[in-house]
Amino acid sequence: MCNSAPAPPVRDASRSKHRNALSSSERRRSSSWVTWSAASTSDAPQLRRVRSSGAQVRLRMAPRLRWTVIVLSCQHGDSVEAFQRELDLRQRRGSVSAGTLLLTVADPEARLGSGGATLNALLVAAEHLSARAGFTVVTADVLDHAHILILHTGRDFPWGGCSRAFSWLAEEEEGESRSVQGPVCCVDRLLACLDTQICPGSPPGVWVCSTDMLLSIPANYALSWEGFSGVRVLALPGDPSFAANHGVYLADPQGTVKDIIYRGSREEIQGAILPDGNVPMVSGVVFFSSSLSERLLQTHVTPPLDGCTYLGLDSGAPPLQVSLFLDVVKALCADVTQQQFVQREPEGCSTLDAPQVAALRRGREILWQTLRGASLTMAYVPGGRYDYITLSAKEHVTRLTRETTGNCFTLSHVQASSHLGRLVLPEDIIIQGHRIRLGDLKLTVYSALGARDQLEGSSDTVLNQDWSDFYTRTGIQPEDLWAPGEPRPLLAARLFPVLQARGGVVDLARGGVAWLLGGAGTLEQWRGAWRLSLGELLSLTDQGAELRQREDLMFLAGRRRAVDTLTSQSDDSLLPCFRAAVLGGQQGALLHTLDCIAAGSLEEAGLDKGVPLGQGAWQSQEAWLGVSARALACVADVLVCMAGEGRGGLRSGPAANQAWRPALSLLEAGKVQEGVASLARQRDLWLHRPDLLVRAARHYEGAGQVLLRRAVMSSQRFISIGPATAPALGHDTPPIAFEHGGSVTNVAVRVDGKRPIGARARRTREPRLLLVSHAGGRDSDVATETMCDHLDDLKDHCQPHAPGALLKAVCVCSGLVSLTSQQPLEQQLMARWGGGVELHSWSLLPHGSGLGTSSILAGALLAAVYQTTGRSYDPEALIHAVLHLEQLLTTGGGWQDQVGGLVGGVKVGRSRASLPLRVENAHDLVSNSEECVKAFSEGSLQGLGECLRRAWRQKKVMVPGCEPASVRLMMEALEPMALGQSLAGAGGGGFLYLLTRQPLQHHSVHQLLSRTPGVGDFSVHSVELDMEGLLPP
Repeated sequence: MCNSAPAPPVRDASRSKHRNALSSSERRRSSSWVTWSAASTSDAPQLRRVRSSGAQVRLRMAPRLRWTVIVLSCQHGDSVEAFQRELDLRQRRGSVSAGTLLLTVADPEARLGSGGATLNALLVAAEHLSARAGFTVVTADVLDHAHILILHTGRDFPWGGCSRAFSWLAEEEEGESRSVQGPVCCVDRLLACLDTQICPGSPPGVWVCSTDMLLSIPANYALSWEGFSGVRVLALPGDPSFAANHGVYLADPQGTVKDIIYRGSREEIQGAILPDGNVPMVSGVVFFSSSLSERLLQTHVTPPLDGCTYLGLDSGAPPLQVSLFLDVVKALCADVTQQQFVQREPEGCSTLDAPQVAALRRGREILWQTLRGASLTMAYVPGGRYDYITLSAKEHVTRLTRETTGNCFTLSHVQASSHLGRLVLPEDIIIQGHRIRLGDLKLTVYSALGARDQLEGSSDTVLNQDWSDFYTRTGIQPEDLWAPGEPRPLLAARLFPVLQARGGVVDLARGGVAWLLGGAGTLEQWRGAWRLSLGELLSLTDQGAELRQREDLMFLAGRRRAVDTLTSQSDDSLLPCFRAAVLGGQQGALLHTLDCIAAGSLEEAGLDKGVPLGQGAWQSQEAWLGVSARALACVADVLVCMAGEGRGGLRSGPAANQAWRPALSLLEAGKVQEGVASLARQRDLWLHRPDLLVRAARHYEGAGQVLLRRAVMSSQRFISIGPATAPALGHDTPPIAFEHGGSVTNVAVRVDGKRPIGARARRTREPRLLLVSHAGGRDSDVATETMCDHLDDLKDHCQPHAPGALLKAVCVCSGLVSLTSQQPLEQQLMARWGGGVELHSWSLLPHGSGLGTSSILAGALLAAVYQTTGRSYDPEALIHAVLHLEQLLTTGGGWQDQVGGLVGGVKVGRSRASLPLRVENAHDLVSNSEECVKAFSEGSLQGLGECLRRAWRQKKVMVPGCEPASVRLMMEALEPMALGQSLAGAGGGGFLYLLTRQPLQHHSVHQLLSRTPGVGDFSVHSVELDMEGLLPP
């Protein structure tokens, strides 16, 4: 066991200390002295998975490509600000690297095509990079070392209002992105897939990706870039029948793309089938190497391709519609000739006139001359999946309402049993509220369609009815919906009333969508209203307002989640929710909700109409105090989030500022509602600087500890000084132990062959208390003496740093004296014991050793006092007396350390997830499922070593900063000779214990560390199992 210089203890609301105690002790008698010596505690790993509001274990993600620039292209100019805010928000949440330049670019014209939008986005990215590099003109050199991602949002999406890119999915974020709560949209799924699975390892260049689909890539898939040059496309397996309406690649066995087939014939698709029976689908993902990107960028100054960019349009060039795959990538296909490429008829461009077709063909000639000769290869992803997001309402509802990982997500979907006023809705009807802007007028307009209606092409139904039935039922005629001679798609039908000439805005129920569904209203009212089609509603959508409304919904759900998590005492992490609220400026509403939970009533939070906390909702007052304490700790978490990461100072620190004293006093007196209100008033004065926010957080943590002490004091009911009656008990740190239960495996050890902790007591003639704390062993001359002649001398027993605080607390907790008695100290001692008591304690272990010294010492002191005053005790009583004492001393901490010093050998301690806390101790490793216990039971040193390693990994996740550089150097040096190693206690310093591969390695360890530079001061100690104990097993 190695002792390094201890670091100052750090408190963190998001961590759990895993201090576990097993011990042996020795009882000595000398004259009238009663002396107790206790073994030290060595931590064995805590294997139970625990999580509090701030404790979050993150899975290690695959290496993420760090983009130089991400460009999001959008169809409408008024989308730029709203979409840019969404990108910025994702960067603040951490899902996009902090150094990435984020740009949202509107297509210069509404219908430029994916190729035109790509060229314009590439130009804008190069322009910004050129400006950053100090150039005065756009230069292609800036692309040499850049990783650029261009995302295309494409056309309007009728079921979201904010394109497919920002359409919500029924998923939750995972990995690093999960550190801040946020809805998962299509763009998030694609970014995660691109960043961690598709793009890592790629050379500099430009990736282009559509956002109208979802990609699923096998976890073990990795692209090889050896020998790559030119352009690479990503292909995913698809069924040949599905490919009839999509694009497929025709490639040779080496992956060289020979042609791109779009909506091909059956024979063409059959020719593309691979040996696995699938066809390689065009996924919408393509990569241009930096050299090809530079060549593509050069075309922005060449007519007619300059009509694809804003610079060309600003210079008077006519707009040009170009397809990325059929007009750019297809130029590189090996089997395509120049004639075929240039003269091919434009797909999906029937509205182009003759001059526009001629311009497109001239543009193709330039692209052929510029790009031809570069290689075009296909990366096929076996086992991957391509999911195109169609306009089908049924598919969208399925995506939103499917259950995933135990959670059900629902958005914009009205179930068949729902009612709108007195109107019973038919099955599979989708009602949407569209936030639109007409000049300065902002409105919410409602639409209704059936899940089986078809928006693409002609639809046979409307509201899931045949058109003929709809016309008959409503009296509406086709000319009411479309102008004469216009095509008649459902998307263009002017069905939805917006404004009445005299009645103003049409609402949902009166004369609006409800009438279309069979509710109140008349045909005349409907015809008299100014109406819009769904397509027009989408073009007028105020996307900023739409996204803000969704954000408000997310924050409301986050506050609801906080209520559910705290009141159900679940182990869900709330920090992602807190960070999101702070980033969104919603911390005020969140703090109010947490205040209401802490005060004991949800009604004031406006989120719940149930029974207020503490009035029938909980089985005991102690359980309510536990919830309130955690709510106060959550307030501290929010305040630290408001201060900003790394700002305001350390989370740990004092919490006794006089300004907070009135609120803390109210909590100490049991006036929780008044105390919480007083805390909130004081908090409002500390919100304007990061350092004040962190200091306020410390006081909220202190307030939570006050409530925890009140709850834990309930362990007094298990203290019974008298005949032994019950088995011993044990557990660990609040609030985790009483919220989720505890399970700790402990080993009692002697250090250098000695029991390092002890206490002795004797009665004296003089009616006073002499309290002596020895700095070394029991016979050390270095000691601190505290003489108590009056009750006032004991009043600072609850201040851990007061002289003799532990020994004073023992006097109070053991019943030697009563601070509430009207009798002076001298009379109490004479009446109860016939004189005074002299009490000594000692420890050979340094402060901050992490070996449970204070708890074990408290147990030894209490045992000595009980014995010298002629009182008997049972194991359960002594264990809970120590628990009670540490709450009196306000040190709290782990609740099982005393078990290690009082019961010898190896054992596991458990506690149930409840208050009042009751500690249970299981001997001899019977019926224990922990891996550490299993390793001890099987005599597996290898298994025990692995448990130690796992415990240290978990501790570093739970307590960032617990591994100083000197400790890391020490552990790295010892690694070859250790089966396992870990720091005792909370980490940061103290004792490092290791299980060596060979026995008797004391001197070898010392020699090795002496030769290791940078480890600092250290001492090496041998340990041995101590099977004896103060208490009977």
